[in-house]
Amino acid sequence: MLRWAIIFLIIALVAAVLGFGGIAGVSSNIAWILFVIFLVLAVIAFLRRNV
Repeated sequence: MLRWAIIFLIIALVAAVLGFGGIAGVSSNIAWILFVIFLVLAVIAFLRRNV
């Protein structure tokens, strides 16, 4: 999950440098959503391991 978030972040940065604002915005939103999902799953996995 974290790998995909980083990939979409790189896509957003490249698109922003090349001037594609719409693609950069969408890619950064997808990266943010994937990162939040990663954090939630990581916390759940951590809590399940310690219980």
